[in-house]
Amino acid sequence: MQLQSMFAENYRSLRSIRMDLTGVNLFIGENGVGKSNLYRALQLVQAATRGTLAREIAEEGGMSSALWSGRRRADKPARIRLETELLDEERAITFRYRIEAGLRPPKAAAGFAYEPQVKEEELTVETGRRPVTMMKRVGPGIFVRGERGRMEDYPEQALTSETAISLLGDAGHYPEVGTFRRAVEQWRFFHGFRTDRDSPLRLPCLAVTAPMLDETGVNMAAVFATLRHTREDTVDLDRAIADAFGGAYLDVPEPGQFAEFSLVFPDFPNRPFSPRELSDGQMRFLALAAALLSYRRPRFIALNEPETSLHPDMLPALADMIASASRESQIWIVTHSERLAQEVRQRSGIRPRRVIRKDSATWIDGMRLTGLMDDDE
Repeated sequence: MQLQSMFAENYRSLRSIRMDLTGVNLFIGENGVGKSNLYRALQLVQAATRGTLAREIAEEGGMSSALWSGRRRADKPARIRLETELLDEERAITFRYRIEAGLRPPKAAAGFAYEPQVKEEELTVETGRRPVTMMKRVGPGIFVRGERGRMEDYPEQALTSETAISLLGDAGHYPEVGTFRRAVEQWRFFHGFRTDRDSPLRLPCLAVTAPMLDETGVNMAAVFATLRHTREDTVDLDRAIADAFGGAYLDVPEPGQFAEFSLVFPDFPNRPFSPRELSDGQMRFLALAAALLSYRRPRFIALNEPETSLHPDMLPALADMIASASRESQIWIVTHSERLAQEVRQRSGIRPRRVIRKDSATWIDGMRLTGLMDDDE
């Protein structure tokens, strides 16, 4: 399923913003304009499906930090509102999910002071007619469409910090809820990769078949081994590494208990270089290659400033990998690099969206309130 649009309101620098999305979504802007908040809003939708929304917001400072930092109307409750719209292209079904979270009322006994209190949730599906509500949550009460097609009370009430989408997904009786949840859980957000001496990227990993890269990169060696020895197709990977590293190639031996790899450079054909010997930029490029060229591509891949630590000569190879991945995955890129943006545009035909500050809030230059760009047909 492809992410068709997103909406975020009252989250950090996002006062109220709606965007229609495409196969490749490229965002460029200066520091401090809120590029990462757009990306983070989608992560919170995924956290809601996983049942980890409260923890995710607590880890970024709690609701007092997550709420819109500007002026708010006194007659409206202080709530973060997030919405996503996904299209199942094969079945022509549109899924829309909305969640609203706010602060604990001053005299309420339930929940802790700084954790999010889930106020409302709703999941609807549309097949060409009017939208049909499959799940609705108001406060602790959950209503769900049962086997007979009627809305029914769900027997279990949700805690204030729990999400209904995760509770119902675990129940296993509601196929539409399960379908939406599985689709969102497969998204991958690669915010950055550790490249220090003790980084998991530099260590051997257990030899377990790895169709996708973990967001921490801990299974990178297994991803390469899976491509080399299970899929037996590393054409795109070999081309990317040769282009980025002047003709080098990746040596991936048949795994035993652990999966390992090394790089072999043309100037030193008999001297493989282990991950501990490679530079931060080289390791980061290899991690991006594992993320974008894995055996099974995630349906949605988000990259936050992927150009960090990369030599400028590596950017064309990175743009090639993004173009290759976009044939199967929806791509979201946040970057500072004008050159990377230009390289991606040449390969995808997508104009970068420039993120700006408008009236103290994050906005997209040239975007209408409807979410369309000025030059959209």
